[in-house]
Amino acid sequence: MEKFDIIVIGSGPGGYVASIRAAQLGMSVAVVERSEIGGICLNWGCIPTKALLKSAQAYGYALHASEYGFTVNGVVEADIVKMVDRSRAVAAQMSKGVDFLLKKNKVTVIRGEAMLTAKDEVTVTDIETGQRTAYSARHIILAMGSRPNSLPFAPIDGEKIISYRQALIPDTLPSSMAVIGSGAIGSEFAYFYRLLGVDVTLIEYMDRVLPLEDDDVSAQISRSFRKMGMKVMVSAQVKSIDTAGDVCRLTVETKKGLETVEAGKVLSAVGVIPNTDFMGIEKLGIEMVRGKVKVDEYYRTNVEGVYAIGDIIPTQALAHVASAEAVRCVEKIAGRDVLPLDYGNIPGCTYISPEVASVGLTERAAKERGIDYKVGKFFFLASGKAVAAGEKDGFVKLIVDSATDKVLGAHLVGANVTEMISGIVVGRNMGMKASDIIQSVYPHPTMSEAIMEAAEASHGSSVHA
Repeated sequence: MEKFDIIVIGSGPGGYVASIRAAQLGMSVAVVERSEIGGICLNWGCIPTKALLKSAQAYGYALHASEYGFTVNGVVEADIVKMVDRSRAVAAQMSKGVDFLLKKNKVTVIRGEAMLTAKDEVTVTDIETGQRTAYSARHIILAMGSRPNSLPFAPIDGEKIISYRQALIPDTLPSSMAVIGSGAIGSEFAYFYRLLGVDVTLIEYMDRVLPLEDDDVSAQISRSFRKMGMKVMVSAQVKSIDTAGDVCRLTVETKKGLETVEAGKVLSAVGVIPNTDFMGIEKLGIEMVRGKVKVDEYYRTNVEGVYAIGDIIPTQALAHVASAEAVRCVEKIAGRDVLPLDYGNIPGCTYISPEVASVGLTERAAKERGIDYKVGKFFFLASGKAVAAGEKDGFVKLIVDSATDKVLGAHLVGANVTEMISGIVVGRNMGMKASDIIQSVYPHPTMSEAIMEAAEASHGSSVHA
């Protein structure tokens, strides 16, 4: 039986980062992967989605060429096949890049379906041949990720009711689509398909789109979606879906009563399910919490030598969270002094237009906690760079503790704000105050000046607000 210091199950952003970091720290490492290297994020999630959204953005610019002072000769048409081909090529390139990094760091890649057969043993079944091979390790890290969830009465069939996986690779554009769920996945696909001319209805069970975001952010995005011609339904629950005819007929319960929505395709974006139900986890006695693996602050399970990270534990199901957990998990195994991850300082991004980026407390959360806070807000409509770029929608909103002046939360809507949020994350990690931002000099003209203006607004000293 081949032995390793660490076996990692899953090669997504948690698994491959854990594998490489462990190898860098001098451990012998194997990673087991049943599908593509890089997991869902690189192959069917974060990366190919952003490639499609970039194509859509370029298409949008072409449609509005006259606003930027030039003329496009001929008809501007969206070629969905070429867009998908580009997206798949980008995903393949990134997957090959991770494969290269694994080889560079001498990580053994084992292909197949993994099963925990002991706390120090993994049996891998070759998917093609059925051959089973056992491997042992002093430490096993579970990083299996997740898969799309579906409504109990409307399972994903890949044809009429689809998941993000099918939404990434359409052969043709449907004339209409109903998107159930307005989280990041649902909102991004609703935006993408609507921009390409599809008649989109976005259906959200909660009282606002992007329900985890600040209320002002949700309101801004709702206006933007409706401005695009998208139908947005909130406080709406899908009760049934009839797929028998040429189109899908959704019965939706709203505050006004039952409504019928017809759509050529239905995208189910109602969350994900952790891949914990086929690994032998429960047989090994690993403690679970509502279908997810229970871990301590260093990702140790109740079974010695077995760890878990990423979507399968009760933390934010985000690629960058899984990677951060991976590094801390492995460095703790290596005996390093490691600080636990601050889950209150995790940025979230949604790559629609205008983009959304946030970190920390929303205003609603600050109220619920009884915190005495101030709000500083600056609209991009007053930003010279935003106006020059034709990207006037959105704002920067800071939630500031009245007593300490610390920035409790930041909520950004606008062009390129997903690139701007990182500085606030670093600042909050260092105990940043609004006055620290005010005393810093931001370059002009930039979109990021809005952060300084929002901080000034929280002190009542913004010049341009």
